[in-house]
Amino acid sequence: MDISNVLNVNNINLNMMASSKEEAVEELTDLLVRDGAITNKDDFLKDVWLREEQGSTGFENHVAIPHGKSSGVARTALAIGRTQHQIPWETMDGSDVRCIILFAVRLADQNANHIRLLSQVSGSLADEEIIEKLLQENDPQEIIELLLPEEK
Repeated sequence: MDISNVLNVNNINLNMMASSKEEAVEELTDLLVRDGAITNKDDFLKDVWLREEQGSTGFENHVAIPHGKSSGVARTALAIGRTQHQIPWETMDGSDVRCIILFAVRLADQNANHIRLLSQVSGSLADEEIIEKLLQENDPQEIIELLLPEEK
């Protein structure tokens, strides 16, 4: 399973209105509900907040990667959002967040597929150039391309 199987342009919002972590997760969840990936929004949100209690999903360089493994997820999917302003979030480097990559993971995918996806995204986020583009790019298709693994 790779990014192109779980992310499409309908699940990318580069002009989010959210001003808090809760609003950001809710706004991205709504994209996945509309896309049919999430069938029970309340269950999914509950699982995201349970995961968040275990430790913040704030990454670094203004990026957060919240996720929920939930029975409310019909198919594993990602949603990506970006705000024009910074959102307070506990991150590894103390930066506020502007880009949120929300993972919605089916319970059946919670082990191998989830880890593989998370590692693909984290690998991309280790590249400062990719992060810079992620924070500036305005074409949703280009955002997807940034996260695709390099062809070997």
